[in-house]
Amino acid sequence: MDSTDRQILKLLQQDANLSASELAEKVNLSQSPCWRRINRLQEDGYIKHRVALLDRQKLGLSLVVFVNIKLSAHGWNMLNEFEEAIVSFPEVLECWTISGGMDYTLRVVSRDISSYEQFLRSRLLQLPHIQEAQSNIAMTEVKNSTQLPLEAI
Repeated sequence: MDSTDRQILKLLQQDANLSASELAEKVNLSQSPCWRRINRLQEDGYIKHRVALLDRQKLGLSLVVFVNIKLSAHGWNMLNEFEEAIVSFPEVLECWTISGGMDYTLRVVSRDISSYEQFLRSRLLQLPHIQEAQSNIAMTEVKNSTQLPLEAI
């Protein structure tokens, strides 16, 4: 990957709707070589998906909760069972295994605290092997970016 590839990726992170000709103009290439680079970046897995980023506030999903989960046991089957269930919950946008005293951190979105409580009680806490769940309500969103720091690579 060279600086032109990084430039293309940076531009696509800002606006995935840019055409190959628009990208080519911005990175000082002709359209065909630029298109080939984009295809190579996709084939090599640097570009995973092209998606529309939605405004959760406008959609009425104003509550963001970070939930730390501790499981009562850590057998391979229990971890897989938990992870498969979490993947099926559309409210859970992210799930990370973490080090330290807890096992997982989830980022959950909901309409309001009442909707979140319903999700927590009726779905999340019904999963087997959950020993503890700590909910942290997000207050103010200071930064929310999908753009990776390409300058660091």
